[in-house]
Amino acid sequence: MSEHVLTESTRRRLSDRQAGTVRRLTDAAVAEVQQTGFEGLTVRNVARRAGVAPATAYTYFASKNHLITEVFWRRLSALPPVEPSAAAPRERVVAVLREIALLVSDEPALAAACTSAMLGADPNVQELRLRIGRTIRRRLMAALGTEAGANVDERVVNALEYVYAGALVHAGMGYTSYTEIADRLTEVAELLL
Repeated sequence: MSEHVLTESTRRRLSDRQAGTVRRLTDAAVAEVQQTGFEGLTVRNVARRAGVAPATAYTYFASKNHLITEVFWRRLSALPPVEPSAAAPRERVVAVLREIALLVSDEPALAAACTSAMLGADPNVQELRLRIGRTIRRRLMAALGTEAGANVDERVVNALEYVYAGALVHAGMGYTSYTEIADRLTEVAELLL
């Protein structure tokens, strides 16, 4: 993945200095959500924690949903690429689904915040949600072997995407943990493949 994608904000391309500000804001958002929960999170408080003016924070992030969704996007986009391997497609898909499901599992407040934030109607969140969805789809396709010319049933990929999205909502509602989601996703992938 190019360095540019890792430093690009939803709203515009960033200079190195701007990318540093965005990094400070996303790091501060993680710390703030751990302390206050998603309900208590505000862009203004994150700006204070990051040492930037609120107006500067709002230059980059239109809402707390936008900010938290950016945190998830950055973590997802920082994952190493899915590499071809001798493992069976089922094993590779299970590994991809588990990796994504466990991305924020060790930070329960952040995990809940990500689930809530990604459901927001903010246009910036919608754009990030599309990026996240495309990235997950690419990772699943790579795990299924599309780079090696494998013929992939689109219905299987669609089913895996829907199962992941449903599992995320289930965890966000508190019905299950993110670790349990990873286990359920494994079971579904094994059924489908």
